[in-house]
Amino acid sequence: MGNEGAALFDAYIKQHGQRLFGLCNKLCGNREDAEDLYQETWIKAYKSWEKYDESKEFAGWLTAICVNAYRDLLRRQKWKAFIIRFTTNEEADLALANLAAAEPPDHSDVREAVNELPDKLRIVTTLYYFNGLDTNKTAQILKLPLGTVKYRLHQAREVLKRRLKQDG
Repeated sequence: MGNEGAALFDAYIKQHGQRLFGLCNKLCGNREDAEDLYQETWIKAYKSWEKYDESKEFAGWLTAICVNAYRDLLRRQKWKAFIIRFTTNEEADLALANLAAAEPPDHSDVREAVNELPDKLRIVTTLYYFNGLDTNKTAQILKLPLGTVKYRLHQAREVLKRRLKQDG
């Protein structure tokens, strides 16, 4: 990347950094993981800079990189959880209790319910409702058919209605 490209990239960081961090925070649910995802997204964007088509919207391209980086993070976490072996149930219970205590509490009933959604529903819901993307843009970023995005949003709303009704 030449000086001109680096200057343009810096301008994009200033312009889109706050929105990107908000998305990272919504996806991860805690600041520490959000900061890691934020940095990982910018690193991947920088490395992929030559692939960016300037005729397309930068925010959408960056959001797609972020969501894909988040999916990679989830896969790594699931793999680590699979490999970790505990010698007793007490060790496992203690580790889970420490993990839960490390996350800051979310006082929003709706946000908690969204965080409990399966990943497929939670990612679509976060992009659509919390990031203000329309269904077409959400489908484009996630590389899903539009009907799939609409169906997942419908499923998410139904699950959220039931959970929030149960909670009062």
